[in-house]
Amino acid sequence: MAIKAVFFDMDGVLYDSMPIHAKSWVATFAAEGISFEPKDAYINEGRTGSSTINTVYNRLFGHDATDEDVKRIYGRKTQIVDTFPPAPKMKGMAELITWLRNNNIQTFVVTGSRQPSLVNKLGHDFGFDVDHIISGADVKRGKPDPEPYLIAVERAKVSAADCVVVENAPLGIRASKAADIFTIAVNTGDLEDSYLLNEGADILLGSTEELSEAWRNGELKIES
Repeated sequence: MAIKAVFFDMDGVLYDSMPIHAKSWVATFAAEGISFEPKDAYINEGRTGSSTINTVYNRLFGHDATDEDVKRIYGRKTQIVDTFPPAPKMKGMAELITWLRNNNIQTFVVTGSRQPSLVNKLGHDFGFDVDHIISGADVKRGKPDPEPYLIAVERAKVSAADCVVVENAPLGIRASKAADIFTIAVNTGDLEDSYLLNEGADILLGSTEELSEAWRNGELKIES
């Protein structure tokens, strides 16, 4: 397989940020009188904020949240996230991204996040420019729909068969496989491996450090 582009999820793949998001969602929904477990955050990881809120509302009330509900709830979640220190970078990922670029492989970020500071942060930490970031602001449906990864394929100007996705979230894996892209899962969260394998991950590894070392050492078997 001649790899021409690699698409990275952000939370849990580039940054160790999922514990922050899990705690923030739990506190946000608690303020609404809604029970939301940390594991729910990992299961729903990859969705846009509004999609997560609507998923919870449909489960509990049988309908989407109103626009006012979404604005209020997601605004509170953003405020809570901002009270935490910045999430550290995941081990090995800066080295892997540099290695890929040095081997003439395009690199992109595909995330459901809409954080205003996203471009500057990813640019500073990993050298991504705005054209190589597909965020929640760029999509209509978002993960688990394949749309974000199809946009990434289009921007890379290559075939899906020439791409690889790195994901840690079940819904992200579902999205990438629906886009017919080879998918490497790294289980950096609190879910059992089965959550990732059942969505169709082609390779499963236990950490980003393991991924980085194996890929740079030529030990990964990536086959279309």
